[in-house]
Parts: sequence; C-alpha cells; structure tokens
Amino acid sequence: MSVHRLRRLHDEDDPTMTTAPTADAPLRIAIATSDRRYLDAHFGSAHTIAVFDVGPESWRFVELLRFDDVTSEVGGHSDADDRIGPKIAALEGVAILFVLAIGGPSAARVVKAGIHPVKVKEPEAIPSVILRVQQMLKGNPPPWLRKVLGRTGDPAVFMAEPVA
Repeated sequence: MSVHRLRRLHDEDDPTMTTAPTADAPLRIAIATSDRRYLDAHFGSAHTIAVFDVGPESWRFVELLRFDDVTSEVGGHSDADDRIGPKIAALEGVAILFVLAIGGPSAARVVKAGIHPVKVKEPEAIPSVILRVQQMLKGNPPPWLRKVLGRTGDPAVFMAEPVA
C-alpha cells in the first residue's frame, strides 16, 4: 500500500501564480497542470492542480495542490492502490475540474463527488481557461454550468440571483 502525500501551496508560496482581487467569485475551478502555466495534464497522472475562484469580472488564485503519488495512465488500477481518491478529496469545494484527459472510472468518481469534469482537446494557457469561464458567467451560461451552480430558468434571472 502506498503513502499518499498532498502539499497545499498558497499564492504567497508560489510567485509564478498571479492573483487578482475578487469580490464576485461564485465558482471554484481546478486545473490540472504540469507547469503551472497550461492546462496540460491528465487527471490521474497530474502532480499539480491549480485552484481558482472565478467570477464574471475577476478571479483569485486559491492554492496549488501537489501530489507525490500519481497514476501511470495505463489503467487497471486496484482499489488497494487508490491514487484517485486522495485527489478527489483534496478538491472538496471545487465545482469544475479542467483536465487534458480523464479515464471513465475516475470521471465517474469525480462526478459522484459533485465536481463537473471538463476535458480539453489541446493544452491551453491557464489565463485563457479562466477567461473562458468568466465569459460563460457573464453571458448565457450553458445548461451544464447552470446545473453546476444550482441555477435554472432564465439566464438573466440566473445571473441576478445571489450565490449561496
């Protein structure tokens, strides 16, 4: 049985992560990254996941999650060697998880934990991901995002409703 270690780094611990002030951050997102610049990692093998609070007008870096024990992306992992469970537990409070790839069983576990996984086809700069989320929050959010935020109905009413 392997030992799972998680290190949480906050913005003052990592000068490469810029922070913008936010007063309107209704959505916590996580981004799987290998270099802290791009969304470019597979969920299971990601050593690093960056967490942000994102609102329509601003965003804030929350923390960088570092995992010492990750999967090898070859599938066939046993329950005795669960490396996904600690990652999912560390993502408590996250609404959306952006990844380059995620296996079916891992995606099911992420969804069961109340997190919406979003796969991208190509690596993408983290600021671009944040901007895309902000644009969705400002405009007519897609149905999956309204569901993530627990909102339904008219998008204008949706954006006017206070976030719980």
